[in-house]
Amino acid sequence: MSTPAEGRNEPCHDPVISVDGVSFSYGQKEVFRDLSFSVLERDFVGVTGPNGAGKTTLLKLIVGLIRPDRGEIRLFGTPVPRFRDWHRIGYVPQRSSINPLFPATVQEVVMSGLYGRHTLFRRLGRDARRTCGEALDALGIGHLADRLIGRLSGGQQQRVLLARALIRNPALLILDEPTAGIDAEAQEAFFHMIRHMHTHHNITFLMVSHDVGMLHQYLGREPRHEHQGIRFYVRHSHDPEECAETDLIHSLKRSRNGREQPCWN
Repeated sequence: MSTPAEGRNEPCHDPVISVDGVSFSYGQKEVFRDLSFSVLERDFVGVTGPNGAGKTTLLKLIVGLIRPDRGEIRLFGTPVPRFRDWHRIGYVPQRSSINPLFPATVQEVVMSGLYGRHTLFRRLGRDARRTCGEALDALGIGHLADRLIGRLSGGQQQRVLLARALIRNPALLILDEPTAGIDAEAQEAFFHMIRHMHTHHNITFLMVSHDVGMLHQYLGREPRHEHQGIRFYVRHSHDPEECAETDLIHSLKRSRNGREQPCWN
């Protein structure tokens, strides 16, 4: 992540998100004024701030759900209104977005991440099911494929949502309060997974979180940037021999009985 004054031309420092002079208001209520920052390739950016500071609004602006009053936001160098490569972006919502009565299995939820404009009404085939199985196995929930999403624990549901976001091997992963409402053990396991992915995958992370303690453990205690109450904590991962890795399957290792297990276990 950088502010406009910081220019870097090193490998893996291309801008993934560029926010330039953005202002936004809900009616008479100003949320942002002249907000500028960049998220660079292989950054892990943690965003914190008090309720009402505009964290969720920021995510909505970045993915084009709302438009700024002034300024410009670019994704991978393209202004958001002209951006079309949405398959490059994965999104993990808050677990509260799941309807516990929705009659969908884990496999169906994860495979829905493969649907796009050209596949919405087309039956997904064997390759899609294999990709789904690989994503579930990579997150240690392959055995839950046929379970209904509403019958899982909070931590298991978050793994399902993460698998759904990762099934297309995105270059940018956006997470909105991913550990809200799950117990401390599940939170620790979830953070462990995404820290591993940041280190070993060519994925850039932007995560809004209320869990400042967990962010400090990985990203440090000093924010890289602060604007109107929102703080941005940043860690960059740049291991040259791992920068090209995008496939989830490299995250599996074999146990003594020959079965594959997630390498973060």
